[in-house]
Amino acid sequence: MALPDDEFEFFFDKSWSDGLPVVIPTDERIEHMMRGTRRDPEEALGPVAPAMEMATVYSAAVHAVMAGCEPAYMPVVLAGLEALLEERFNLNLVQATTSVGAPLLVVNGPYAKEIGLHGGSGCFGPGFRANATIGRAIRLIMMNLGGGLPGVTCLSGFGGSWRYTYCVAENEADSPWESYSVAKGFGLDENIVSAIPCEGPIQVWDDASQNPDRLLVTVGDMMSALGGANIYRQADMVVVLSPQHARICSEAGLTRAEVHRLLIEKGSRRIGDIKRGGIWRGVSGSDRWPFEVDVDDDDFVVPAVGDPDDLHLLVAGGMGSPSSLVMHGTTVACRSVSKAFSV
Repeated sequence: MALPDDEFEFFFDKSWSDGLPVVIPTDERIEHMMRGTRRDPEEALGPVAPAMEMATVYSAAVHAVMAGCEPAYMPVVLAGLEALLEERFNLNLVQATTSVGAPLLVVNGPYAKEIGLHGGSGCFGPGFRANATIGRAIRLIMMNLGGGLPGVTCLSGFGGSWRYTYCVAENEADSPWESYSVAKGFGLDENIVSAIPCEGPIQVWDDASQNPDRLLVTVGDMMSALGGANIYRQADMVVVLSPQHARICSEAGLTRAEVHRLLIEKGSRRIGDIKRGGIWRGVSGSDRWPFEVDVDDDDFVVPAVGDPDDLHLLVAGGMGSPSSLVMHGTTVACRSVSKAFSV
């Protein structure tokens, strides 16, 4: 039985939390959170699908308090939310999907380091306040302003821990290459947040391969898995190489762009293999591919990522881990968005 006048239970009763206790957003705490931005509290950021309640800088601050953010996190929360609200991202579909997709926020640039956003060992959590609370603030906004409630509008059959929070920095310090944001054309000193609609991380463990040819076959196999969505339709895909795996490639003389190309090449399947299971639908299903496919030729090779821009190659995690991660996309109707932000 709850204690009388328990403010934490009050929030649970109102379904204003994600299932975990929240920090009570008192006027004093909201005012303190607003010190993290110079933007007008009443500035409208846009309606949050599917409920279409208008998000403002003030309401974002309220949810940042609830999530446990520090005021310094506000620029990232606001930029991440604005990325989600762009038409290209299609938040309405991400909210309502029956799969396990969620918005992954990737932050590049000097501000990520300044506020302690973590991209090294254990970066997908738990244990890092900036990662955990920025991602959680976004999810609480999706629930409370967007009405993205499990079993009501969010129809994911399983959900997932990444639907509580899904926010990391890239491990720029331990990467042998330029950062993800620089590879996308942004400046070295720009602060960039990228929102990528994708499923939860799948680990690719390989402590045997010592050359890229062998290693990238392992990663490519997971990219093109028959149980994943990407091999049957085009969507965004995230590959996170650990620094150890990235250095195997770098020490063999490969640039980031060359590894990106090789992953697309090795992350593919023969039509004959694709026909063996999964959601293969024959000729009718081939319409989901944005390129011509000869469904009668079992040796015809289909890439899991048809458009190179849809593959998001990151370096993150700890130096001592011989593993990488693959995150399959959600659908071609939801696309990634990257935005520069100021502090």
